[in-house]
Amino acid sequence: MKLSDSLATHFRIDTNHQKALKRLNISSVADLLYHLPARYEDISDVQSVGGLMKGQEAVVYGQLSGLKTRKAWKSKKPIAEGYVEDGSAKIKIMWFNQPYLAKMYTDGMYVKLAGKVAGSEGKLYLSNPEVEPLDSLPIDRHDSIFRDTEQTDDTLYPVYRETKGITSRWLYHTVLKCFEKKVLDNLIDPIPIEILKKYNLPELKTALVWIHAPKKAKDAESARKRFAFEEVFYIQVQKAQERAEVSVAQTYQIQTNTKHIKEFTDRFPFKLTKSQSESIKAIAGDFIGNHAMSRLLEGDVGSGKTAVAATTAYAVATSRPPEGIKQPSGRLAKIKSANLVNSSRRGESDEEGVQMYGDRDAEAPQQRNVSKLADLDYGNLQVAYMAPTEILAKQHFESFIEYFQHLPIQIGLITGSGCMKFPSKTDPTKPTKISKAQLTKWVKNGEIPIVIGTHALIYKSVEFKHLAYVIIDEQHRFGTNQRKQLAKKDARLPHLLSMTATPIPRTLALTIYGDLDITLLDEMPAGRKPVKTTIVGPSQTKEMYDHVRDELKAGRQAYVICPRIEEPDPDKQTALNMKSVIAEAKRLEKDVFQDWSIAVLHGKMNPAEKERVMNEFNDHKIDILCATSVVEVGVNVPNATNIIIEGAERFGLAQLHQLRGRVIRGNHQPYCFAVTESKSDKTRDRLKALATAKNGFELAEHDLQFRGSGELYGGKQSGLTDLGMEAIRNLKLVEAARNEARHLVSTHLDLAKSFPLIAEKIERLGETLHLE
Repeated sequence: MKLSDSLATHFRIDTNHQKALKRLNISSVADLLYHLPARYEDISDVQSVGGLMKGQEAVVYGQLSGLKTRKAWKSKKPIAEGYVEDGSAKIKIMWFNQPYLAKMYTDGMYVKLAGKVAGSEGKLYLSNPEVEPLDSLPIDRHDSIFRDTEQTDDTLYPVYRETKGITSRWLYHTVLKCFEKKVLDNLIDPIPIEILKKYNLPELKTALVWIHAPKKAKDAESARKRFAFEEVFYIQVQKAQERAEVSVAQTYQIQTNTKHIKEFTDRFPFKLTKSQSESIKAIAGDFIGNHAMSRLLEGDVGSGKTAVAATTAYAVATSRPPEGIKQPSGRLAKIKSANLVNSSRRGESDEEGVQMYGDRDAEAPQQRNVSKLADLDYGNLQVAYMAPTEILAKQHFESFIEYFQHLPIQIGLITGSGCMKFPSKTDPTKPTKISKAQLTKWVKNGEIPIVIGTHALIYKSVEFKHLAYVIIDEQHRFGTNQRKQLAKKDARLPHLLSMTATPIPRTLALTIYGDLDITLLDEMPAGRKPVKTTIVGPSQTKEMYDHVRDELKAGRQAYVICPRIEEPDPDKQTALNMKSVIAEAKRLEKDVFQDWSIAVLHGKMNPAEKERVMNEFNDHKIDILCATSVVEVGVNVPNATNIIIEGAERFGLAQLHQLRGRVIRGNHQPYCFAVTESKSDKTRDRLKALATAKNGFELAEHDLQFRGSGELYGGKQSGLTDLGMEAIRNLKLVEAARNEARHLVSTHLDLAKSFPLIAEKIERLGETLHLE
């Protein structure tokens, strides 16, 4: 048997089983062996139902039956009840004040129950047990998991991720059969033995046995550590290769003018924070390097990333072109001359001909400094700023107009629904709509130095003259190929600034952004009020609605966020008690906020409709916006100071933090209400972290450590396995894998020749890993 062999060549697998295995991404023997256990259960900890005693904290496996609801005899409180049977006996189960549980589970379902045994002798029951549904009961041990006919330390059994038609038990026994067929005999370990010895990691053959059939818990843990290191190591090798490619590519060396940058930022209606200033300095330093910048700017919601982007874009658009690149001429030169005349009339030069951008009400010095102003080259080097949605792209366009309105720098906007340019010929203070053909012509000629847009920027019809700087906002929302397509718009490799407001733990950032230098905006602008966050249970909604009414009466606006668009399907267990945007908007309009206007916003609406609703909300024609998480990123309405998040337990902490970031844009005190009906202590503790955490970075670490790495924002979408996501909790492991990968790439230029198995893994990794 070989690792590359199809399972179907060695085992009898029918069509249905093949489809089921495909859902688990298993087709070959190697796929099966690398389908690692999600966890282990210790059979010695499992009790039989027949041996349970009052007061005992019990863990039992069995089959449900007799599920129903009723009311308590005296208190009339609702009770869900049923039975669980394991072959030795059956015992009653009772859940108090949770009648919906009788509908969530079904008779005949296999479950693992954990709870306290209550009642009296002869009438014992499990009180409010936690339930974990199973596709099957655990792997049999000596015909029954409750029999102990032999003395053995082998009490661990693996639990695998399953799918309909493929059980954990089947996966386990098939792995053992592969071992019996000597599949491990000729196995070659791709990881260099020096690295394994350095970090005390088992070799591949040993690790596979230990992880699938461990004799001791420490063996399983050692194997998991090896495979965790291996997964992170391959990612780091891939990122080290990408970093090496960037280091040898030709780029633009951009000389920035520190004085001009300061004059630009001095006009801001706020003072830059220390981290903003340091970020701008770091980016400017990258511009003059010998290779293209690749930097991630990670900033909390409202920390001022757009201001950093605008300042560095200004530095590029006003820099002198590199030697060998021609100055603009002809029509472009005339446009610049006219623009410079207009700018000088607004009083924007000092006596030495250097732009000061002072008080626009000051006396204009007319045209005396036009020739010296022209020394600053506008429009030759270009900036592309790509945003994930039209709403966000338009907001960035409007923000850039505020930053650049005193300058003769043209700014373009290109989205799927249309194009705009600033300034307008007829009114230099406003933008104007133009055709896509006209905009793309000007961009190609270099007449528009700053272009903002959605993924429309990567269309073949959009060509740049000299694209020197690419800014990607919320870069995880774009595919790797989309980002590369934009970077390929120029023969030279542009400088790249990726930005995200999504809180990312340091270890995750080091892993999935190993090819980027990371800069943090870890402080908020002065005077910005923190959000007051309250966790709201079913009995507290009246008080919450009263508060929001008072805010609305004071002229404020509010968001209401729901997990779904349509009414939930009553037949789906996961949809129970999930509020939908459409139904909730109708209820609020009828029963709660009768005196205020309410509109809905969700992802299934067409772009024009979404833009209309957002414009009306921004213009305060709408008081309450009932929406899905489509408003999670970038939506900026300063007058909206309240957000109600229904079903808060259904969102990750990072996503909740993003959502509440919608209400910190103004000068008024913002409020966030996280509404949950969950009685779980774990859920309450997690939401409590939302209320007490000082910033998004703290929340991200909490999400990573306590909620589960797979739940992390973007974690499941990354393509990392559960074990890989677990690995990023370990900073030492991540840094070790990073260091070894960089050393390997730097000392072996031809990786495919020196380490063909690693090169093969990297190639496959590119097909399965999606770090966006």
